[in-house]
Amino acid sequence: MRSNYLATSIAGMNTTKSRPALIRPRLLVLLIVVLAGGFLQAPAQDRSPTGSPQFRSEHSYQSPQTYTREGVSVEFSIEPLALEEAKTTELLAGTEARVQFTIRDANGGNPLSNLRPVAWIDQREFAGAPDVKKCHKQIQSFMQSDLSKSPNIDLNTYFILALNHEPNISVIDPLSGFQGSRLYSLVSLPSSGEDWVMSSDNKRLYVSMPLVSQVAVIDTINWRLVASMNAGANPTRIALQHDGRYLWVGNDSTEEKASGITVIDTVSLKVATELRTGMGHHEIAFTDDDSLAFVTNKQSGTLSVINVRKLARLPDIDVGSRPTALAFSALSRALYVANEGDGTIVAVDGVRLTILARIKAQVGLETIRIPPNGRFGFVIGRATNTVAIFDVSTNRLVHVLPVESGADQIIFTRQFAYIRSTGSEFVTMIKLSELGKEAAVTRFPAGQKTPQESPAYSLADAIVPTPEDGAVLVANPGDKMIYFYTEGMAAPMGSFQNYGRDPKALLVLDKSLRENAPGVYATTVRLTGPGHYDVAFLLDSPRVVNCFDITIAENPGLPKSTAEAIKIEPVVTDKPARVGESYNLRFRVSNPVSREPDIGLKDLGVLIFLTPGIWNHRESAKAVGDGFYEASFIPPQSGVYYVYFECPSLSVHFNEVTPLTLQIVK
Repeated sequence: MRSNYLATSIAGMNTTKSRPALIRPRLLVLLIVVLAGGFLQAPAQDRSPTGSPQFRSEHSYQSPQTYTREGVSVEFSIEPLALEEAKTTELLAGTEARVQFTIRDANGGNPLSNLRPVAWIDQREFAGAPDVKKCHKQIQSFMQSDLSKSPNIDLNTYFILALNHEPNISVIDPLSGFQGSRLYSLVSLPSSGEDWVMSSDNKRLYVSMPLVSQVAVIDTINWRLVASMNAGANPTRIALQHDGRYLWVGNDSTEEKASGITVIDTVSLKVATELRTGMGHHEIAFTDDDSLAFVTNKQSGTLSVINVRKLARLPDIDVGSRPTALAFSALSRALYVANEGDGTIVAVDGVRLTILARIKAQVGLETIRIPPNGRFGFVIGRATNTVAIFDVSTNRLVHVLPVESGADQIIFTRQFAYIRSTGSEFVTMIKLSELGKEAAVTRFPAGQKTPQESPAYSLADAIVPTPEDGAVLVANPGDKMIYFYTEGMAAPMGSFQNYGRDPKALLVLDKSLRENAPGVYATTVRLTGPGHYDVAFLLDSPRVVNCFDITIAENPGLPKSTAEAIKIEPVVTDKPARVGESYNLRFRVSNPVSREPDIGLKDLGVLIFLTPGIWNHRESAKAVGDGFYEASFIPPQSGVYYVYFECPSLSVHFNEVTPLTLQIVK
């Protein structure tokens, strides 16, 4: 779990009184965003002052900056990822850039691995070196849940990818968005996708397209379709080896001579081999070391075993009637095959390739999943609306539980198994820690309509965990929405629009800092408006806090954005905002260019609402001198509150000023 720091994580910052424990910044901001979804249009993210000079980049990947403290050396660099034809090394507004922190032992120069750095990029008004005290205050503000503003760019975020019924993929920025829209990008496909898989380095996305017999290859840095590879007849299920060497594509052809597997070399993007394995739908799994691949042949009733190194078939295994799904258990080192026709779960030894056991369940089995290193396997009986749970250590059933109509998918978080059902808007949850005893089953509604009310359907997962533990995203094509659910709640906390498209599957692309080489933590971001920026960096243990400096240049290819007419700065107090107690909200209003206070505004309005819009309060702010204003309200319950501002005399509307956030406690 990233950045789950306590207040002591930033001891030494400019604070005088104790504050509540800090919560995960990424999850906090996501909660705020999804709870407020649809209430107001998101404000523009470009906060550069009107009439600002033509910014030229002073720092690029050619001039890294280094900070050393407490025996730790942090080298920061940022490299533009502009298109080759641009031929520029400048950091341009609206383009992609690679941010990298290289962390070493300052004495020996050895890389420091397995750390949890977090970082933000936030604009400042003037050029020059970052102010150390302001840097510490910035980081403290970003880490807290009290009245504060958000950074321009959060390097602890992620993207939501929606595979749509239409021939495209929505890329949604759930935390900030860009220039007022959370639709970060829309990737067009030659045809509607059926299944997809992400490479382990998150740089490539592969999508099967049965109608055109191809697999699309997408560059996730620039969100461009880089190739459409021929992948055999009717390519449906796809799977990527753990080492990423080969992409395996199931060809569900109605002709025996074309039914089997196409194996694609991910380096050359060419077909390595085609194997005819048998008739029917094909599911694919691998041993942990990628030495063997397993392929089901539904109509033939067989399991094909393939030597991956030689790309050669071994003798088939007769597993039963209509094998529909399979999963490999790292714990038992066995493969489990679910048979739709006879209702059995067949355990196959992953080394000897012999049948270990046949577990009798119920006819109509469809999906089987085993959590990583998990002791229990889950098999959905769609015909009976049940889920059978078996123990991989004993190969025996331990539970058969009822689920909603049309259950078809299973995904896992650390705490729960989630069962999606096409015939119900409800998602079933099964607590993993209770298995083997008395299974604890709950459910929550993920929308108003059932998924089957849309023609959109995919083999890929419609429910995915978020990078932070304890939350999932649920696609409901019937509602054309993506719902955000946190464990322990009775209903989703909020939703994301898919802009009129039917989302049939989801993926999460984690864009936070990742260690991709010893001591090297990097990610890719899209830069916001031109100006001077602080890159605020925090390492909890060993503790290192610093702000680096970058300048983003004007991008002549982008239209001019409208700057905010006023600047709102909260006055943070040490008194917590509590339920049922009058809270005095104080803030400073100034001109964003001159920084002079705006005095005597008579029509400065404040809108405060409890997300997701179940309570709101409006009033006029009262001037208290020197550009400071205040408004009071009594929060009715705990939760996250948004604070918006308007000023008709300055033609400022509620959705045109960056809002403040406020956490109310009991």
